[in-house]
Amino acid sequence: MNALQTLRQIAIVTRKEIKDSARDRRALWSIVFSVMVGPILIGFTLNRVADREREAENVRIPVVGRENAPALIEWLDQQSGVVIVDGPADAEGAVRERTEDVVVIIPNEFADRFRQSRPARVRVVVDNSRNDARSTVQRVLQLFQQYSAEIGSLRLITRGISPVGVRPLDVEEVEVSTAQQRAAQILNFIPMFIIMAGFIGGMQIATDSTAGERERGSLEPLLLNPAPRVVFVTGKWLAAALAAFISVLLTTILCGNLPRFLPLEEMGIRFHVGVEHLPGIIAAILPMCLFSTALQSSVATLARSFKEAQSYMGVLILLPMIPGIMGAIYPIGTSAWMYFVPMLGPYVLLTNVLGGRETATAAYLNSGLISFAASLMLVRVTAFLFGNERIIFAR
Repeated sequence: MNALQTLRQIAIVTRKEIKDSARDRRALWSIVFSVMVGPILIGFTLNRVADREREAENVRIPVVGRENAPALIEWLDQQSGVVIVDGPADAEGAVRERTEDVVVIIPNEFADRFRQSRPARVRVVVDNSRNDARSTVQRVLQLFQQYSAEIGSLRLITRGISPVGVRPLDVEEVEVSTAQQRAAQILNFIPMFIIMAGFIGGMQIATDSTAGERERGSLEPLLLNPAPRVVFVTGKWLAAALAAFISVLLTTILCGNLPRFLPLEEMGIRFHVGVEHLPGIIAAILPMCLFSTALQSSVATLARSFKEAQSYMGVLILLPMIPGIMGAIYPIGTSAWMYFVPMLGPYVLLTNVLGGRETATAAYLNSGLISFAASLMLVRVTAFLFGNERIIFAR
């Protein structure tokens, strides 16, 4: 059998699997889910963050003992978006029961200590376990720090001392990263969702074309055709990889259009995914799609039933999540060895592409060759399993 005939047979099997999956609603819903889950979660999360930022701009501060510091209360009233109200009788209980985000308590001795130029204590009752109140708490603390700095400067001036004299260092921060790089660092979970889209997008086809066909009894007649087992496995693998790649492209397009619908600029985030990023994204993710679908086909072939194969897929879905979780809790660098790990290499490459960082061509080659070599090995393993009667007839 010559190479041209082998390629023709592979194309026939691939076309057959694509047609079958197009008729299968489960496969279509799998692709739709893999495409939509990432952008929906990202949009919902960023909308909530933006809402909290807007809530912090218009802050309501309950104050207990406001009569003890009339000058402080007057200064707070003059700040933009600040509303001062009387605090509850049980300040700690109100915050604990979440009826108030924050309560300020001004003790009776505040005025005496303030007149004596001694530190006047102000108690701010907060609950740091509440993420929804964090922006409000930070705004309140910043207001008190600002007032403290202003009063400190005025006290030095009245004593004939320049406030500059008590500031021995003038630290100037020089930012070398771009806005795109800082935004990508904040939105580091976008590469994880793109990789997950590639992993989930081809899962249904990879599972149904192996364990599913064997359970329905349609795999045996297919294997009776005069063609090598590797032809059937390669066709099924490429069909699943194509679905995975389409899921990745659609997810990337949706994520790239998120700035049109989300108030990212209000949070100081300028993020852009354009056509210029697509070559880098394709080079990073295409080998991963080949690897993930080859792995899924091998595992599904080993399963004794379609239901068992689906349970295995639930475990495999953790693999693309590991780099994203690691990136969220531990800063992932760009060491050379990372590009030789099938799931980690594409994640690092995607982070670099979306962050606008230049990446050497060797990094793409190393990551792509490792994923492609692992894919070919898994295809050979699956072809070997297709030739095992105990696997094919296990129903």
